[in-house]
Amino acid sequence: MRIGPEDGWHNRWHPDLAPTVSVRPGEALTLETRDGIDGQLTRESTHADCATPDLGLAHPLTGPVHVEGAEPGDVLEVNFVGYETPGFGVNCVIPGFGFLADVFDEPFLVPWELDGAVARSPELPGIAVPAVTHAGVAGVAPSHALMERQREREEAIRAAGGPVADPQPESAHPTTAADGLRTIPPRETGGNLDIRRLTAGATLLLPVHVPGALFSLGDVHFAQGDGEVCGTGIEIAAAVTVRFGLRKAPRVAQAFPAYLAPVSPGRAVFATTGISETAAMDLTQAARAALLAMIDWLEAEHGLSRPAAYCLCSACVDLHLSQVVDVPYPLVSALCPLDIFEAGGASR
Repeated sequence: MRIGPEDGWHNRWHPDLAPTVSVRPGEALTLETRDGIDGQLTRESTHADCATPDLGLAHPLTGPVHVEGAEPGDVLEVNFVGYETPGFGVNCVIPGFGFLADVFDEPFLVPWELDGAVARSPELPGIAVPAVTHAGVAGVAPSHALMERQREREEAIRAAGGPVADPQPESAHPTTAADGLRTIPPRETGGNLDIRRLTAGATLLLPVHVPGALFSLGDVHFAQGDGEVCGTGIEIAAAVTVRFGLRKAPRVAQAFPAYLAPVSPGRAVFATTGISETAAMDLTQAARAALLAMIDWLEAEHGLSRPAAYCLCSACVDLHLSQVVDVPYPLVSALCPLDIFEAGGASR
C-alpha cells in the first residue's frame, strides 16, 4: 500500500485528525512525503530566498495512519524498511533560526544534488556527503489530556522567557487542527526527533495515547549531523516504507520514544572540543565552543566560507557529549568524518 500528501497531510499534532488509511500490524506501507520546509526552496532559489520562508508551514506530515488494534498503553513499533530519495535537496541558514543564530544572521543556501549514495553542492566543492537517510519527524497523536499538559508546559516555558515555537494557527493544515500543537519540538509522542540513526533497519518505539495510534511521518533528511546545528539537515521529499508492530502490556511503562538502530561502521574523523568557560557545567556553551572551533578548522584547512562550513556541520558533523562530570567544565566534541573530502577537493 502507498499513500502520499494528496491522500492526507497535516502540520499540527491533534487527536481529532481523521486517519488517512488503516493498516494491520505487519503490513507494509509506503508514505510519500514533502520536504520539511514544504518545497519553499528549489533549484531556482537564491540565498535571499532563505530570509523569508514561512516556518509556520513546517513540517507537512503524511498521515495519520490508523494501526488496527493499537490502544492507549501499548507501544507502537515502527520498523523502517527503506527510503526512496530524489535527486535534489537543500540546507540553509535562516536568519534568527539555528544553534548559532546570533553568529550567522545572513541568509545562506546550500543546494545539493543527490545520486542516491552521496550529496554534492557547488557551494562545497570537493565534498561528498554520504547518505544517512532518515525521517526527521515521526510520531503519534497525543490524547486531548496530554495535548493540554504539553501546551501548558510550553506556555510556562514561554512565560519564563524561554524559546517556544509560536502557534501560528493561520498556517495550520487542516484548519480544524489550528488549535493543535506545532511539529517543531520532540515530545512524549515522538515528533521532530531528528535522530539520524532512524535509517532503514531501525525500529522506533512510541507510546500510544489514542486508539489506532494515529502515526504520521515527514521531514526526511538525506543526511544530517547529530545536532542539526543550522536548523536544517539535507532536506528532501522522499518515500518511506514502514511496518508496524504492537507491544501489548509492556513490562516497562514507556513515557518517551526509544529506538533500536543498526550497527554503524566506524569512520575516521577529525574532532574539535569545547568547554563552558564562563558558566559551570553549561553543555550549551561547551557545544557552541566545539562547533565554532570546527567551523574555524573547515575555513582554515578546507577553504570554506563560514556560512558554508556552518551548513556542512548541520549536514554531517556530530556533536557528542565527551564527559559531563569533570567540574566545572563539561566537554563536548564536534566530529567531522574525513571521508567527505574527495581527492583533489577543497583541502589546502
